[in-house]
Amino acid sequence: MNIYRVGTLQSKKYLTELGVEGAGINIMSKKMELYFFKINDMRTPALTILKQDALSIGAEVAVPSGVVTHENSHYDALLIANKKQVEILSSKEMAQPFGLKDFALQLKTYLNTKSFPPKIMGVINVNNDSFYMGSRFQSKQALHKIMEMIEQGADIIDIGAVSTRPNAPLVSIEEEFGRIAPICDAIQKERLYEKVSFSIDSTSIKVIRYALYSGFTIINDITGASNQEIIELAHLHKAKLCIMHMQGTPQTMQENPQYVDVVAQISEFFERRIEICENFGLRRENIILDVGIGFGKRLEHNIELIKNMQEFQKFGCEILIGASRKSMIDHIIPTPIEDRLAGTLAIHLKALDNGANILRCHDVAEHKQALEVYKAINYS
Repeated sequence: MNIYRVGTLQSKKYLTELGVEGAGINIMSKKMELYFFKINDMRTPALTILKQDALSIGAEVAVPSGVVTHENSHYDALLIANKKQVEILSSKEMAQPFGLKDFALQLKTYLNTKSFPPKIMGVINVNNDSFYMGSRFQSKQALHKIMEMIEQGADIIDIGAVSTRPNAPLVSIEEEFGRIAPICDAIQKERLYEKVSFSIDSTSIKVIRYALYSGFTIINDITGASNQEIIELAHLHKAKLCIMHMQGTPQTMQENPQYVDVVAQISEFFERRIEICENFGLRRENIILDVGIGFGKRLEHNIELIKNMQEFQKFGCEILIGASRKSMIDHIIPTPIEDRLAGTLAIHLKALDNGANILRCHDVAEHKQALEVYKAINYS
């Protein structure tokens, strides 16, 4: 006889190989998924009840020492439980006082998260001032680059004509339209939208409308659905809307970004924006969430968001990560923009592990290779 430890992903596969029947696999697999929940500002009596209920089913709640003697009225805590225990607790706490019913309802949102297949979104900038020179193209070059990205395996191609890097200069709507319209015309003429999905990276109603009529099916909105007209356009054209979080504007966002709890605050932001979009008729399957790496965030904020990407899975939307060649890599290890591919891949693959599914990148071929290897290891 011998034993060896297997990874979490492989353990479910082994249940099937062992010949465990379907219902048994369903029950056991829930015991393999360990969840960690950060609890902020819970009333002390509620925390005492929650800890006892958690212990009674084999879960745990880590609390400060002062909870036992009720030194303060509210405390933070950490709930540690597998999926089966979370199911039990989310039902058990529905009958408890001190706000635990609301806690239980929040807990339930994490139980039926959707998973989406990984996708590669290639980036094309039809301007001369994007932060990465390798993504800048004029009209004729852009069409060639689109064909190249399609051949390399892009699922989506995101096209923009205005730089949103920190301190980027403002561009008039007419100038933006003049840059993007020829690309839209070529995409429509060549029916390229039949080969790949196209995303328009713009906040201009005129530009977005023209792109949608040209076969684009995704609106990449860096203002986070703050413009009602953009939401209405998405609904009218049955297009997907990517909601990005940004603190401030491209001109001011990196001056002094501050958060009390960056993950919690962005989660609340998404909750509000999704509700607004749903009120306009948008369905969650047509909403993409983007935490906005580098848009009003310090390095520590970016890292915290990447580590906790699974928090946003509770919304049932696709999740985009866009850290391609960004300055956060340079803040970790000083590296010029043209040499940041390795750092980009490290961030994007970790984000995939943590719940993201759309990789917005400048280097499609390299991401395609990395993604295929990643899938072979994780999904086989």
